Amino acid sequence: MLIQKGAYVRIRKNILPPGKRAKGIPEDTTKVPFKCWIKGRLLEESELYEESGIRTATGRVVTGEVKEVEPRHKHSYGDHVDEILTMRETILREAWGDDDEEL
Repeated sequence: MLIQKGAYVRIRKNILPPGKRAKGIPEDTTKVPFKCWIKGRLLEESELYEESGIRTATGRVVTGEVKEVEPRHKHSYGDHVDEILTMRETILREAWGDDDEEL
């Protein structure tokens, strides 16, 4: 499934491999990587589960494995609505200016 540049996605990024975890944590925890999930807009076309870069809402550029397209809000506020995200980005751009970065 080809995902278009600029699509809103959720990626998974491994922060620490199992051998680099902190000392003193439970043994079963030390056997798995420390990972995080981050949402943002794709910087280039990608496939699901492919390593890709995103730009977060705060402007950070992060790479990770694409896990989900238009991630659902799991706290019961409903499905992702791209128009709302676009409105937010437009308001922030008009309020704070455009740092010559294009989504």
